[in-house]
Parts: sequence; C-alpha cells; structure tokens
Amino acid sequence: MRFNHKKPLMALVMLIAALALAVGISACGGGSSSSSSESTEAETTAPEETEGIEEETTEGEEEEAGGAAVEGEEEGEAGEVIASNPENAKVSLTIGSKNFPEQEILGEIYTQALAAAGYKAKSDLSLGSETVALKTLKSGQISGYPEYASTALTSFFGLEPEEVPSDANEAWEKANAEFEKEGLEAFEPTPFASANAVGLLKSTAEKYDLKTISDLEGVSEKLSLYGSPECRQRIDCLAGLEKLYGLKFKEFKPVDISLRYTVLEKEQADLSILFTTDPQLAAESEKFVILEDDKHVFPAGNIIFVTQKKVAEEAGPDYEATILNVQKGLTLPVMQELDARVELEKETPKAAATAYLEAAGYIE
Repeated sequence: MRFNHKKPLMALVMLIAALALAVGISACGGGSSSSSSESTEAETTAPEETEGIEEETTEGEEEEAGGAAVEGEEEGEAGEVIASNPENAKVSLTIGSKNFPEQEILGEIYTQALAAAGYKAKSDLSLGSETVALKTLKSGQISGYPEYASTALTSFFGLEPEEVPSDANEAWEKANAEFEKEGLEAFEPTPFASANAVGLLKSTAEKYDLKTISDLEGVSEKLSLYGSPECRQRIDCLAGLEKLYGLKFKEFKPVDISLRYTVLEKEQADLSILFTTDPQLAAESEKFVILEDDKHVFPAGNIIFVTQKKVAEEAGPDYEATILNVQKGLTLPVMQELDARVELEKETPKAAATAYLEAAGYIE
C-alpha cells in the first residue's frame, strides 16, 4: 500500500521541509545560483525519499504520467499562509467540480482555501461531465470549477489532441484566449497534469501481447471497453479510439467512474478507461497496466481554474491569488497521494483537502 496514515501527505511535507532548508542556506550567505540548484535538487529527490508514496513509480512512469510542467515555475514551489481579509466577507462564492474524486478533492481545496481567505465559500461538487460543469458555470450557478486544459481545448474549442500544446503555459494561454471570448477566465495551471489512459489487467496485456493502443488493432473486436457515460463523445476516450486509432470494440459499456478498476478485477471488462494520476497504477503495478498512447490521442492536462470574469472582478485580487497559492504544492506525487486517500483509504474529499492545506501550512 502506497499510503501510510502515520505519515500523512509525506510527499508534501518532505517537499516543504526541503524548500525551507534551501531558504535557510540562502539566508545564511549561500549564493543565489547555489541555493537555486539545491532547492531544485531537493524538490526532485524528495518524492523518491518518501516512504510509501512514490517508491514503486519509476522515473519514466513519472514523466509519462506527469505530462507538461509549468514553464518558468519550479515544481512544488512553496505556498504562503492564507490570511483572512475582512473585505472578502461580502463576497459569496460557490465552487463546483466534475463527477470524480480527483475533481472533488480539488473543488474542496479551492473552497476551503477561499473560506480561509475570508470569502463566504461553499462547494457544489460532482456536477457531471465537463459539458455540464461549463453550462453550470455560464448559468451563474457556480462561481468557478477546475478543468483540465487539454479537455477544454479538445471538448470545448475543437482542437484535435495532437494540436494541444505540450507546454502547460501555452495550453493555458490558448484555452484562456477562447474562454475570454465567452466572458470567462482561466487562471494559471497546476504543476501536475493528468490524462486518460486505456488500462487492463497485466495478464490480459500479456495474453494478447499489448503494449501500445495501436497493438489493439485486430484484437479490439474481441475485447470489451468500459468507460464513463460521457466517454462516447470524448475525443480522449471512445470517440478518439474509434476515430483516430480506427478501433472497433466487442462492446462499450458506460459505467460509474468509481468502478473503473472493479470491472477489471471482476473481469467484467477487458479494457477500462483509467487516469494516469490513479494511485493504483503504482500501488498495484503487478496487476494493472496502461497501454502507451502512441498516437497521442489522450493529451496530458494541467488543471486550470475557470471562472466568470465578472465574478473575478467582484471578488477582488484575493480570489485569483488564493487559487494560485494553493496550487503551488500540487505536484504529481502529492496529487496521487490525495487520490489514494479518497479512492484507496476511503477518506472524504473534504478531509483529504483539509489534510493537504494543513500539511502545506496554508491553514492551521
């Protein structure tokens, strides 16, 4: 098991400690270039030293799962304690999310952080697909919600997956430019990125000699694929597998996203749509594998917080500043651990979010 309750959020704790040490060295007379290099080294090695979190994840796997890094921003940059501003008390905010655990965790992180900043913040989570979430935002029922930049570009603005920029900032800028045309605004991206993936039992992969999605050609007709209900329409799901890979499956069956590993374990599905940030992929690597997306149909996506422009203006500068502040610690190892708390350890998204904010020092 990758998660250890005796060492809560250790990926984050080790990271913050390493950063504090680097700052201390700098303050004691270390040169700027030296402190920068030491800080970077500490950030990259801390997850490897963390017991029970990333031990089973190889460097190559981290690179594949992590997706695009935010250019010009060191991964795992330390955030600041959130100060409550009495002026924010007159602003009410409702934070939404899509309908799966990672989104609900993020929605809770943003909600609790904004409440700590003095806003009257509440959550309205598990809205549905990205289409439902965006519609809810545009109607004014929610103030904002976390979206994957790649999903926004492909599902909302018609880009093909291969057209999504690999650089996180470029993807955000491209998405934000489109959102602005609709009176919306997207804040800068998170350090971590996530992508859909075609997952299966290792035994199934070995039986059919499957390593890439293209290897499914001539085999997929024998195999069943399970995915979320909206998978039929998504280019980074069934629609892309059929259109861009030219695959036909024995059966596609929509299933609740929380059952994506259960259907594999019970051998109800041969293939299941998983996420690259899923903790199970590292915790049970001898059981589950994902196929390489050799045509890059499932682009990695960093989270961008989408809101209405008028909401951002009315809420004032603390709104965006708070969102960006609490995102700084959201590296891939930290997000995997938060996902593990909820999906493997059955914590609530609210409790996991609180643990993150407290461990990072954002709230007391």
